[in-house]
Amino acid sequence: MTAPQDPRRRRVPGPAGPRADRRPRQGAPRRPGDRPGPSGRRPGGRPRPGAPQQLRLGSPRPRLRLISLGLSLVMLVFVVRLLQVQAVDAGAYAAKANVNRYIPVTLAAPRGSITDRDGVDLATTVDAYDITAAPDLLTPQTAQMDGAPRQAASLLAPILGKDQADLEKKLTDNPKSKYVVLARQQSPQVWKQIKDLKNALDEAAEKGKGTNVLAGVNREAHSKRIYPNGDLAAGLLGFVGADGRGAAGLEQQLNKELAGQDGKRVYAQSGGHQVPTGDVEEQPAVPGRDVELTIDRDLQWAAQSAIASQVEKSRADRGYVVVQDTRTGEILALANAPGFDPNDISRQNADALGNAAVSDAYEPGSVSKLMSMAAVIEEGAARWDTHVEVPNRLPRADRAFADDIDHPTWYLTLNGVFAKSSNIGTILATEQLGKTQRQTNRILYSYLRKFGIGQPTGLGLPGETRGILAKPDQWSASQQYTIPFGQGLSLNAVQAASVYSTIANGGERIAPTLVRGSTGPDGDYAAAPGPKKTRVVGKDVATTLSGMLESVVYDEEGTGTKAKIPGYRVAGKTGTSNRVDPRTGRYRGYTASFAGFAPADKPRLTVYCAVQNPTKGSYYGGQVCGPVYKKVMEFGLKSLQVAPSGTKAKQLPVSYSPGQ
Repeated sequence: MTAPQDPRRRRVPGPAGPRADRRPRQGAPRRPGDRPGPSGRRPGGRPRPGAPQQLRLGSPRPRLRLISLGLSLVMLVFVVRLLQVQAVDAGAYAAKANVNRYIPVTLAAPRGSITDRDGVDLATTVDAYDITAAPDLLTPQTAQMDGAPRQAASLLAPILGKDQADLEKKLTDNPKSKYVVLARQQSPQVWKQIKDLKNALDEAAEKGKGTNVLAGVNREAHSKRIYPNGDLAAGLLGFVGADGRGAAGLEQQLNKELAGQDGKRVYAQSGGHQVPTGDVEEQPAVPGRDVELTIDRDLQWAAQSAIASQVEKSRADRGYVVVQDTRTGEILALANAPGFDPNDISRQNADALGNAAVSDAYEPGSVSKLMSMAAVIEEGAARWDTHVEVPNRLPRADRAFADDIDHPTWYLTLNGVFAKSSNIGTILATEQLGKTQRQTNRILYSYLRKFGIGQPTGLGLPGETRGILAKPDQWSASQQYTIPFGQGLSLNAVQAASVYSTIANGGERIAPTLVRGSTGPDGDYAAAPGPKKTRVVGKDVATTLSGMLESVVYDEEGTGTKAKIPGYRVAGKTGTSNRVDPRTGRYRGYTASFAGFAPADKPRLTVYCAVQNPTKGSYYGGQVCGPVYKKVMEFGLKSLQVAPSGTKAKQLPVSYSPGQ
């Protein structure tokens, strides 16, 4: 008999059947006594107490996706950056590379020459160099040493004649710069010294003995301005500044024409040296034009010598001489004293720089009476032989006017008034111009303007003054009487000369000119524009005035007897005026002057001389400037081979007897 089984006893599984490895179907009822499977879990997923735990691996796919995404983003960044560098910003990066590799050099245009009317050089150019450096090659990182700028400056200072500290400052002010000018317009010999020193330092560097601190030092070819005749016509020519631009005179006025156009050269470099096989771009410079002046060098020398001698003799402040061709208006000489040497401006007296013949405005004195007489005769108010009774004093406005000397009543012709340079007689004559003083003032003003007073000369020189001529309704009570004899208005020396050239040219004013033409680098010649012409008085009036000017020189009572020239008829007028001191604005000293032309019967040259504030000897125009006029005029007539006068001067009466 079989004993009953204990339900707690373990049931031995039978042989594996076809479904033995299968799990109960989902949802199948669990029977009592079901045991957990091999996983240690009871049916239903509950772990069996005390059964070992087993790990279940997660899926790798999310991680792979994350890594792939990261790699894709990194690759995308690289691709975008590559596109930016090689496509979008390719030009900018290429330009940066070129900045480091390519060096631009300015090719200075040769400055045109200035010549006299015969082609003689008054200002020209010679080879010179601007010494430059690349400060970025002297930094500690590039030069691989400290103190490279200081060492370079110490080597260059004695060669360039510059202060070492100044050179060092230029080399260190902008360390990233590739270009700085250390010295301008140095001679070829200076550059040769620097070049030899650079080569020596190169050889030492190749042997491992130091660094070539001059590797970035280079030169730019320039033309140095020189003036072969020293101080001749310096006030007119001016000078060129350190930057190569005209700084005064014609050099400044004609700078654009003379300078031309700079070119450019770009070359590949390495270590401060040009790569022999490297690329080179070059845009050639266009040379400036050569300018031909109306100046005659020999006549300029004669005028300058004469006025310099007289200024020194009279211990005067300064003086000027203007020589003009009466037929063309061309200025043949324009001299100033004291002068200066434009070859070395740094050592010149600043007060002597400039062109005082056009920049000084001063009261002309009696040489201005020619314009008053021209107005009187042209308007028909009087003739050369009109009688004028000249008292010792003439009360007008708020004062009594006088001549330069006390005298009894003079009985003079209008010619005599002019020959003896009577202020009172001139006032009396000009009062006849109008029915009222206001009308007289307007008429006289119109003639002064036609003669060019208060207007630019037409030369256009830097610093030129147009003088001072107030409008007639602004003349003070005294000016309306002083202006007729040359006080109360002002002009410059060229304007004064032009007045006399107008009468010498038959009453037609030809604007003064200084430039005849210019020649380009290809040889083409361009003539200067023709001067402006203005009819001031008729030919007959001009002839009469010429005869009156001769009386000043040849009559015994005339004030210009020292201006006589043997063989030539001379027409001239003296001037002595009170001078306004430019420093105080008050009258102090005198202006002595003389103006005239010759030959009077067939005029060719006008010469005007003025000396400011003569302090030794005479201060009268006839005594101070008469001899200068004679010396310059004699030289000019002979130099230009002007034929002597064929006739003698006609003697016009100076005085008359009372009662006639």
